[in-house]
Amino acid sequence: MTELSRREALTAAAFASLAAALPAWAQETKMAGPMWDLTELYPNDAAWEAARKQALADVPGVARYKGRLGESAGVLAEALALQSDLGRTIARIYTYASLKGDEDVRIAANQEKLAQARDLYTAFGEATSWASPELLTLGKAKIDAFLAASETLRTRFDFALADTLRQAEHTLSPESEAILASAGSPLGAPGEISGQLRSSDIPWPTITLSTGKAVRLDSQGYSLNRDAPDREDRKAVFKAFWTAHGKFQSSFGATYGAKVRGDIFYAKARKYPTSLARALSGNNIPETVYRTLVAEANKGLPQLHRYFELRRKMLKLPDIGYYDIYPPLVSMDRSYTLDQMRATTLEAVKPLGPDYQARIAKATAAKWMDPWPREGKRPGAYMNPGAFDVHPYLLLNLSDKYDGMSTYAHEWGHALHSLLANSTQVYDKADYPIFLAEIASTCNEQLLVAHMLKNAKTKEEKLFYLGQQMENYRGTFYRQTMFAEFELKAHDMAEAGEGLSGAKFTKVYGELLRTYHGPNMILEPEYSNEWAYIPHFYNSFYVYQYATCISAATYFAQSILKGGAKERDNYLSVLKAGGSDYPTEILKRAGLDMASPAPYQALVVDFKNVLDQAEALLG
Repeated sequence: MTELSRREALTAAAFASLAAALPAWAQETKMAGPMWDLTELYPNDAAWEAARKQALADVPGVARYKGRLGESAGVLAEALALQSDLGRTIARIYTYASLKGDEDVRIAANQEKLAQARDLYTAFGEATSWASPELLTLGKAKIDAFLAASETLRTRFDFALADTLRQAEHTLSPESEAILASAGSPLGAPGEISGQLRSSDIPWPTITLSTGKAVRLDSQGYSLNRDAPDREDRKAVFKAFWTAHGKFQSSFGATYGAKVRGDIFYAKARKYPTSLARALSGNNIPETVYRTLVAEANKGLPQLHRYFELRRKMLKLPDIGYYDIYPPLVSMDRSYTLDQMRATTLEAVKPLGPDYQARIAKATAAKWMDPWPREGKRPGAYMNPGAFDVHPYLLLNLSDKYDGMSTYAHEWGHALHSLLANSTQVYDKADYPIFLAEIASTCNEQLLVAHMLKNAKTKEEKLFYLGQQMENYRGTFYRQTMFAEFELKAHDMAEAGEGLSGAKFTKVYGELLRTYHGPNMILEPEYSNEWAYIPHFYNSFYVYQYATCISAATYFAQSILKGGAKERDNYLSVLKAGGSDYPTEILKRAGLDMASPAPYQALVVDFKNVLDQAEALLG
């Protein structure tokens, strides 16, 4: 089950703290319950329970094809269709339980349903684990012959079969696969331990701000106060929070070091030369994509350093410190209703053409989303595409400001990606990887900000939207690439036989902070402990995709805004392709080679253009 969203992934708030985090306007208006309609999935809990029990009873039936995949093309087609159809049903069952549980995480009965749905997924995974190893025993020649003989195999499973054969040398015997599967839980422990340290075991400091307000600086308290209007407050927040992390440097070093060694274990077990090669293999991403991204981001650092100087000037500061990154460059107190967010987003995506326009208008008018924050609701935002036969669902926690509208456009970009893929591809080729997913959402964001900038009436408005673009490039391209470079250096050190420690990770991260933020940025030594704060490092070699996606989205958004129907349809062909091919191949057909410097250089050029516009307005 994939829940797709950069924002959801970056949410650090704990469920238990959500009520306290609700903005005053949301608390005062007492936002109503969810606006989505889950009866389109199942009319009631009883129907869901009946479906779950039926699926659980059907899972053992997969085994009747074990040892028989080579009998004939027809038998292979039957076996794969059974697994696919059952997986499709289980995805719908899981989606209902997941959405129901997220409506209010305090309701135990719904959390129990979610646990049952997860158990069903586990049972299904165990019941089908023999299939790939058995397929590989058939060999390419036999599978090719079966494909020629079966329309079902050709239309539904050709790409999956080819992908299985591609990974033959990295697929082990059924017994070895079972051992690796059982190792997953203990090797996932470092991430769980680090999360527990952050959420409950660190004695977080409490400081008093200049307003007289006492704030406890756990992860949520830090996120809420790092952009404090008073600069001395920001300095105090950063000093206290990162010093607290530093006191646990050795413990976090042990957990992350264990994670890195676990990655190396998996790479060796599956006969990959490096941890990076193993991590990228699933979607057949060339290593040159990762390494070219890092190299080009480094070449583009002069523009980032130029942005920091511009930020200093706009905030009227004598110098620039790491604690000055988060305050908004220009404040705009304009509020939006949900209807206004919808109308503005529909207007902004008009360049995507009449079909896209009709689809998003119909979808946003339906009961597919839960938009507003409320007590007990899961924080963050995501689009859940799991109900292929129904439609996507969106969980949002919108503010009534521009960032809320941007989130609205972002998540509906995900939803339209799924709608277009589902309407073009069969179920077995519709699901797309994260490498593509964030392109659709980020492109919508860029079309929105371009629309707002075009219609801005005052210099302050224009600077506000330019500031949104600049921050997007800083946070999504440069910062995520810095994270990716840190991961690469950590794994390179381990694979070279160097010992790992918290102190070494702090040293490496500190060097990267100085490189990325330039010689004029004030960086106190304790800030180098930030690596211990990033939970994404326990999902190795993942965050680079945010940087590749914003690069691709910038390329497509600029080509659409400057071009016509040809450029629009070229972009939409990427969304319609779903998961019918490897993501880099889908993008190549649209004219974008992610292994080349071109997409990253184009983003840096656009960043420069935005900086030029902002500087011209400032005079």
